[in-house]
Amino acid sequence: MKLICLDLEGVLVPEIWVAFAEASKIPELKKTTRDEPDYDKLMRWRLSVLKEHGLGLKEIQETIASIDPLPGAKEFLDELRSFAQVIIISDTFTEFAQPLMKKLGWPTIFCNSLVVAEDGEITDYKMRVENSKLTTVRALQSIGFETVASGDSYNDLGMILAGKSGFLFRTTEQIKIIRYRITVVTMTFFFFPTFNFPPYSFS
Repeated sequence: MKLICLDLEGVLVPEIWVAFAEASKIPELKKTTRDEPDYDKLMRWRLSVLKEHGLGLKEIQETIASIDPLPGAKEFLDELRSFAQVIIISDTFTEFAQPLMKKLGWPTIFCNSLVVAEDGEITDYKMRVENSKLTTVRALQSIGFETVASGDSYNDLGMILAGKSGFLFRTTEQIKIIRYRITVVTMTFFFFPTFNFPPYSFS
């Protein structure tokens, strides 16, 4: 049985942090997983910027309330779900995702959670599992699903490359190059398992 696994931000809805950067007039918060491959580094930096400016969950949720799905996203999901099982696998957070899921017709989403202090400050975050997108896809495959995945960022590459099929959606040229290199290396190991790669091949 095939299972479609989709990223959320940049694929079905606009990037939450970009929208919040514009609303709060803090341009540095526009950095996303399309720019920074290390998710923990990115989130720690985001939390430090929020703390510096005295901003918390309430302010972000106010911005999220004004975000609508990308044009055609709900219709696309509705059509896809009419003939296939679909799961959104995202590194966003439950506290961010719920109003967006309502606008998308309540699809299933696997995401993470925030640690929020009584005063609304976001003090930490909790991932469901390490390397959550790839780990989730591997778990689904282990119970008999063939996965087809799509996303736009560094953190989507694992689930895209692990599936039966995978597609990058409106991504950056740098991410396209990295996907190509990983694919070439994987195919080379498969067909020529004794091939020795020079050290610069992965740079």
